[in-house]
Amino acid sequence: MEKMFMRVSEVMEALDVSESYAYKLIRKLNKELEKTGCVTIPGRIDRKFFYEQFYGTQSYEGRN
Repeated sequence: MEKMFMRVSEVMEALDVSESYAYKLIRKLNKELEKTGCVTIPGRIDRKFFYEQFYGTQSYEGRN
């Protein structure tokens, strides 16, 4: 079972970006979630929200 939140290392791998840029993206996405009233955790991003924003789906199944 996949964990609910992605850490910076997973974001780096999924998008092939540097650690500093991954943190920047996580901060940006967390700000969007906070606007909707969601509680966020610094340095982590909700997995489903991440995939919705980058791939238009709630999971990464079948993508290479």
